[in-house]
Amino acid sequence: MTKMRAAIFVEPGRIVIDDKPIPEVGPLDALMRVTTTTICGTDVHIRKGEYPVAKGLTIGHEPVGVIEKLGSAVTGYREGQRVIAGAITPSGWSNACLCGQASQDGAGTAHGFKAMGGWKFGNTIDGCQAEYVLVPDAMVNLAPVPDGLSDEQVLMCPDIMSTGFGGAERAGIRIGDVVAVFAQGPIGLCATAGAKLSGASVVIGVDRLPDRLAMSGRMGADHVVDSSKVDPVEEILRLTGGRGVDVAIEALGTQATFEAALRVLRPGGTLSSLGVYSTDLTIPLGAFAAGLGDHRIVTSLCPGGKERMRRLMSVIEAGRVDFSAMVTHRYKLDDIEAAYDLFSHQRDGVLKVALTP
Repeated sequence: MTKMRAAIFVEPGRIVIDDKPIPEVGPLDALMRVTTTTICGTDVHIRKGEYPVAKGLTIGHEPVGVIEKLGSAVTGYREGQRVIAGAITPSGWSNACLCGQASQDGAGTAHGFKAMGGWKFGNTIDGCQAEYVLVPDAMVNLAPVPDGLSDEQVLMCPDIMSTGFGGAERAGIRIGDVVAVFAQGPIGLCATAGAKLSGASVVIGVDRLPDRLAMSGRMGADHVVDSSKVDPVEEILRLTGGRGVDVAIEALGTQATFEAALRVLRPGGTLSSLGVYSTDLTIPLGAFAAGLGDHRIVTSLCPGGKERMRRLMSVIEAGRVDFSAMVTHRYKLDDIEAAYDLFSHQRDGVLKVALTP
């Protein structure tokens, strides 16, 4: 067999299933047979044309699967082994990696603007919404799946768990902190869980959708704020006695949520931005205290590499979190257009979709 089925970006508004050649394996690569993958909000941005990629690219960056073939120089793995690879696939030897910023390995210009660091799958190389995906620098990026963990239990590790936890980690959450997480989509829910595991004593989840607010409580939120019914800034200030929060995590990527996150910060607080923005942001003078509030704004891109994946899977294996409930819908790869339609319109309580070739 020389062909495989793959989800291919055709033009803005169109991702279709078609045949592509199975990739050739280079010395440091591994060919993974994908057993489960999913759709990310970034894929929706690509589909809409808000984030440009090359026509003909295979989309997707969250693979769970089995090693089909190993490159001639790859050691320490075996064909038939269950593995995952992070959405970010660092080389291990670049300046970014050696500076401790592996997620930025490969940052530069692509399609006329700043590329998203080391994000290659479904961005600069073919991704994993396909029967097979070629994993570059396999010895840096392949992480064996522990026995006893299902595909769906580890499906969040390659991207949204790493991203959400990364937002909590970059914010420097301390024991006893009060944290607000704006938007309880998949990444926001992971950020909520990450904030709780990091030692926050109070976590406030903000969203407009009842199903997501309910899931927020399951992921560790102590209070949930329905922004369709109340002003979230006023409600959070009420819940904190006017003090504000130590950390606000923005997990949607809109001006409104970014500004609200800034407005609820205490003096000296940290805004951790996880959203992918498709337009310019404006920082309001008052919310920013004219630049005199000792605020800190940090951004983060999903940490990748096999050690990051190992750590995330160990948290799941230890029973500290369980994200499998976030898989609300299941589709075959051939039905991916219907899956995109459901996911992009947030119908039927969808959080994450499991795709199986």
